[in-house]
Amino acid sequence: MSIINQTKLSVNINKLATIRNARGGNNPNLLYFAKRIEDLGAHSITIHPRPDERHIRFSDVYDLKKTVKTEFNIEGYPSDSFIEMVLDVKPEQVTLVPDPPHVLTSNNGWDTITHLDFLKSVIAKFKAVNIRTSIFLNPDPSFIESAHATGTDRIELYTEAYANQYSQDPKAAIAPYIQTAEAANKLGLGINAGHDLDLNNLNYFAQNIPGLLEVSIGHALICDALEYGIDNTVKMYLNQLKVSK
Repeated sequence: MSIINQTKLSVNINKLATIRNARGGNNPNLLYFAKRIEDLGAHSITIHPRPDERHIRFSDVYDLKKTVKTEFNIEGYPSDSFIEMVLDVKPEQVTLVPDPPHVLTSNNGWDTITHLDFLKSVIAKFKAVNIRTSIFLNPDPSFIESAHATGTDRIELYTEAYANQYSQDPKAAIAPYIQTAEAANKLGLGINAGHDLDLNNLNYFAQNIPGLLEVSIGHALICDALEYGIDNTVKMYLNQLKVSK
């Protein structure tokens, strides 16, 4: 049996921007921490700019594009302004979420059946300029065929339900995610995951989801950094992604 680290860690730095914005100025400095997180071994930096700029500012998007050397992942609802910004910045990946601007955080996946034509049109614009696409999806295999029909490269499994149920019954919590991942694998869709994954539940998820390529973690990682420091915390999350095969 060998230990491998096949799943990439993308660190969402929205919370650092929230802290900065609370006092104005530039402390903490997003560019400094993005570089530091990459130097510690993270494979990607994620941001989710919102129209009200309550954490990530639009100027941050352009500044980070110049700074990030690994992979840059921009999440957001595909409004006209968001699409225009992504096409201008050209990150390595764009992750499309269905939540409207007023919600506190992403809280649902796409209904890819209802929104098939819309997603297909949006994704075609990004793929035309070689931006990898991912769509936020609930753990429901019934949406996989239509997700594939959108032309997306990947799905991102919305993991809040898993995180909420994990401490009571890990096997039951992860079961729909395994089923959805297996359906995605059959159609050649890449698999990302994110939302409320943390040091307690991450390794079990990584061990059991077939073909898991990337996890995006922000809130829990930044909270843990208050306890352990950012250097130790990034390394701890990377260790949780080591799985036995």
